[in-house]
Amino acid sequence: MSANRFSRIALYSILFLFFFQLIADFVESVYAFGLLGGGLPPEMVSVLLLFSPAILLFLRNGLSGWPLVLVGELMLVCRVVEPMLDTRGRMLVAGLGVACFLILLPLLIARRDGARHTIRGLTLGMGLTAGLAMSILFRALGSGSDLSTHGWFQAIGWILAVVAGALLFEFGRRGDARASEPPAPDASAGNGHAQAGFWRTAGLALGVISVLILLYFSLTSPNVIARWTGASYLLVVGIAVLVLSLFAILLAAVPRLLAALTPGVVLLWNILFVLSMALTIVAHQIRFPADAGGYPLAEPAVTPLHHVPLLLMLVLFPVVLVDFALFSQDLAERRPSIRRLGGAFTLASLYFLLVVFAHIFTTVYDYIPVVGPLFRDKFWLVYLIVGVTLAFPVLLVRRSSFNLKEAASRLQPGPVFPGLIVLLGLTTIAAASWTEANPAGPPRPQRTLDVLTYNIQQGYDPEGLKNHDGQLALMRALDADVIGLQESDTNRIAGGNADVVRYFADRLDMYAYYGPKTVVGTFGIALLSKYPIENPRTFYMYGEGEQTATIEAEIDVGDRTFRVFVTHLGSEEPEPPGNMPQQEAILKEVAGKENVILLGDFNFGPETAQYRLATEMLEDSWVLRWPEVDKRTVDFKGQGIDHIFVSPGTRVTDAQYLPDPESDHPAVTARIEW
Repeated sequence: MSANRFSRIALYSILFLFFFQLIADFVESVYAFGLLGGGLPPEMVSVLLLFSPAILLFLRNGLSGWPLVLVGELMLVCRVVEPMLDTRGRMLVAGLGVACFLILLPLLIARRDGARHTIRGLTLGMGLTAGLAMSILFRALGSGSDLSTHGWFQAIGWILAVVAGALLFEFGRRGDARASEPPAPDASAGNGHAQAGFWRTAGLALGVISVLILLYFSLTSPNVIARWTGASYLLVVGIAVLVLSLFAILLAAVPRLLAALTPGVVLLWNILFVLSMALTIVAHQIRFPADAGGYPLAEPAVTPLHHVPLLLMLVLFPVVLVDFALFSQDLAERRPSIRRLGGAFTLASLYFLLVVFAHIFTTVYDYIPVVGPLFRDKFWLVYLIVGVTLAFPVLLVRRSSFNLKEAASRLQPGPVFPGLIVLLGLTTIAAASWTEANPAGPPRPQRTLDVLTYNIQQGYDPEGLKNHDGQLALMRALDADVIGLQESDTNRIAGGNADVVRYFADRLDMYAYYGPKTVVGTFGIALLSKYPIENPRTFYMYGEGEQTATIEAEIDVGDRTFRVFVTHLGSEEPEPPGNMPQQEAILKEVAGKENVILLGDFNFGPETAQYRLATEMLEDSWVLRWPEVDKRTVDFKGQGIDHIFVSPGTRVTDAQYLPDPESDHPAVTARIEW
């Protein structure tokens, strides 16, 4: 591979990596600034930045030379700056960076530079492969969060931006950034084929964007897939990077396999991948009863058969990279006019926005009037739609574009590219193993247990600023033996695909159980413990609004076994029926059990019927320690809705409501002695 071609692949890989980071931060900030902020601020108009390809409708000759390079440089600057800003700033700057990429991408695909269009799809596909590998690595290093966007590790992003900036400069200096000049209508594209029509161009653009959507939704962050299924994170990451490495080796070393990629083979590969992805999700979806009598509902047991679709999906996923190369190659060879390309990618951007909203609605359906309930329990449908939209453009690709063997022979990738992917893959496996929690084992025999319940508001503080490290510092200072977390379901695009529970557990070196799988659209609840978590399970409660769940597990401390329950009830009206059926379902599971610790965000205060019902069976740890002090006077929000209930007769020697937490809820603690 020539140095010029390798530098181009290196440039593309950084651009794709930065796009995935920018879109993750952009969507997360929009969600946090809007929904967590309790309203729809004027800044929400920033979602219109996704329609930046519409600018190409007004540029007959597109952007070429240095103007195009400047768009790329602006994207790099946005990526460097946005992690250092507050939520509003991140939303606007990350959105601007995404807008630059969505202008840059179609121009890079369709630029006119002689015969190089014959390898353009493969070159872009290899860049996307390397960008994906780097994203997985940075997520592994950060325990599910992208390490290169945090603290001093942002220097990684700065270095990559400098490298990409230099490559872009060289790109412009050589005149390598010339955009396609639009041919006359119905004129030959110079390769024996008429210019592509709008709808065919739009179909291919939808395919290109669907690849990016699917990678952004899941594969750039394998922790997301692990939380779909409850499968081992190390297993998911390991299989993903090994398959990616094998794909890169085959791509470079066995060109005859590329000759076997006929339209029928690629279409069948897509169908199998989409089906396995949909079945991976459906296997863990739950059919919730409509009647309260069907609750509490135990989460169905997972058998090895449930993980077969997951394994197939991970083995088959490189088809999305093949799709990207084919769609890009076909667009390059067809050479549509810039205006036609702009219209096609604008339509694809609309689709992008709608699918992002659909994904978020599967979780917040109860807060979206009219259309929201339609998305309840439809997580699988969102991915099926993306998968179908990914697969159907294969039918639009001309047979000549499938000749990737010829493109590979022209590109001559050699051992450098697969060697790089293998190196990134092995480093990822090592990083995932190195960062994994390594509990020191049960503390020496003792007769005390410090318990903490903490609603972390998706990792944000009361001002709407991302605050994982502040919350971690608080938990580390409190040094609780058992921690119950609520609103910890960040393994979705609304949370930037970050695994905040894994992040906390790894850095606190605690055992962890997440609870409800993210595919069911519940509040995130999790249990962390210094002691091994035995027999954990999740059950669900009835709710007319949000779907809610509870964790139950056993923790042995010295000579005593505690049954720990972690929950987060829905926010229905405090008076009956309100969330009374949910509370009744939990107490039904608690009944007859000893040494119970029931903790969480209950969304009811001491004056409610739900509280009175709970204290008929259990005791409030705060009241046991401070019987004369109304907890509402120490809860900084004046609500007292976060509780730690314990079995009657439990000795509580301390209890606290921390008035200045790092979240919008107090951190509530209790010390149990016996």
